[in-house]
Amino acid sequence: MIPSALARPRGLLLLASSCFLALALGALLVGVLPADAAVREALLSLASPPMVAVMRVVNAMGDWRGLLPGLLLLYVVFPRARQQWWIWPALLIAAPVAETAVKHLVGRSRPFEAAMGFPSGHATAAAAFFGAVIFLAGSLPPVARAWVRVAAAAGIVLVGMARVILRAHWPSDSVGGIALGLALAATAAAIASQAGRRHAHDET
Repeated sequence: MIPSALARPRGLLLLASSCFLALALGALLVGVLPADAAVREALLSLASPPMVAVMRVVNAMGDWRGLLPGLLLLYVVFPRARQQWWIWPALLIAAPVAETAVKHLVGRSRPFEAAMGFPSGHATAAAAFFGAVIFLAGSLPPVARAWVRVAAAAGIVLVGMARVILRAHWPSDSVGGIALGLALAATAAAIASQAGRRHAHDET
C-alpha cells in the first residue's frame, strides 16, 4: 500500500497525517493508549538476548549511524536523488525537528521514564528515510523496485519494533513516529515530483 501511495504522494500525505494527528491527540488527551500495554508486553516477550542484540543493530537504522551512510547511498544508487540533491538532507533534518517539536507539545513520558516519548525519533527518521527510498525506487526495473521497496518497508517496521523491544518507547510512540516520518517523506516526494515536472517542462 505504501509503495503505491508514494507514487501519489499527496494521498499518502493525507493518510499519514490523519493517522499521526489521531495518535497525537490520543497521546495528549488519554496518555497511554488502551492497546499500548498489551502490544508492548507481546513484543517484550520476544526480547531474548539474541533478539535484543539484533534489535540494537536495527536501531542504528534510525539514527545518524545508519542515516548518514544511507543518505550517501541514495546519491550513488538513484540518479534522481542526485538531480534533486537538496531535498533528501532537508527531509532528514526536518524529521528530528518535527518530532522534537511534537514531543514538547504532547509531553507524554516513555515507559518508566520521565523523558518525553511521543513520537519516537528513531521511528520518525527511519520512516522518513525509507519512505524516500520507496519513492526513489520507482525509477528501478520492476523486480529490483519490488525488492528494494519490500526491504525499505521492512526497515520501517523493524526500527519501530526495536524501539519497543529495547524498552525505549510505547508502541504508539513508534506508530506515531512512522506516521510522521511517512508524512514528511510524502511531502518530500511531492516536492521532488513537482521539481521533476518543472525540469522536464524546461527541457521541452
